[in-house]
Amino acid sequence: MNIELKGRKAIVTGSTAGIGRATAEGLARAGASVVINGRGRVRVDEAVRQMRQAFPDSDISGIAADLSTAAGAETVFAQAPDADVLVNNVGTAYIRDYNGIEDIAKIPDEDWLGLFQLNVMSGVRMARHYLPRMVRKGWGRVVFVSSESAVNIPKEMLDYGMTKTAQLAVSRGLAEAVAGTGVTVNAVLPGPTRSEILGDFMAKQAEANGVTQEEAEQGFLKAMRPTTLIQRFATTDEVANMIVYACSEQASATTGAALRVEGGVVRFVA
Repeated sequence: MNIELKGRKAIVTGSTAGIGRATAEGLARAGASVVINGRGRVRVDEAVRQMRQAFPDSDISGIAADLSTAAGAETVFAQAPDADVLVNNVGTAYIRDYNGIEDIAKIPDEDWLGLFQLNVMSGVRMARHYLPRMVRKGWGRVVFVSSESAVNIPKEMLDYGMTKTAQLAVSRGLAEAVAGTGVTVNAVLPGPTRSEILGDFMAKQAEANGVTQEEAEQGFLKAMRPTTLIQRFATTDEVANMIVYACSEQASATTGAALRVEGGVVRFVA
């Protein structure tokens, strides 16, 4: 399959590293012009520099903006008013120890609300701006990067799981709203992935326990995700491949879907 996105403009939120960065690179490789986003100007500028070096024939630009806020979203809209492809990737998680309901009860309001603002409302704001423009043009792709935690709620990250389930509701509802317009809206559900957040956490766990990172990852999978079928962490490129496909012309009949790239962690077929 030859995915061709020349002439298309893509915005990937949270794309200075991890799944977002791999997705931005995949879209650039397919010929799209790509807008990189991150909170800090230094990291955004460095990501843009590296991507321009890797893809000298591609139009790569960057916008520094904190998308957990409405003001941050307005910064993006001012600098990139239109897009053909929107990947709502920005997000985070708080990885905690879990010793029972007492730990859940200790999660403060600011953690619940902060994750909701970043993981959910960032995508809502972006879609609210770009979707009507896509509909008027008769073509567009929106992808929400959710998680297997949306359907396999982790008790140790209950607040995170809540936001990922919310993303599925938003993406399906938006797909219903733009039915028949040539615009598709989907969600992609990664599983444990060696991305920046989880990868760094595993590296610290490995160092603390005097084991390799791979051994630390295997311990995590056995304890927290024993149903994995690939029995390893996915790479960011493996997740990005699914996202780039969902953004392609070839995915024109795929919409309103929750596309799983979680290594078989979730133990049901539908």
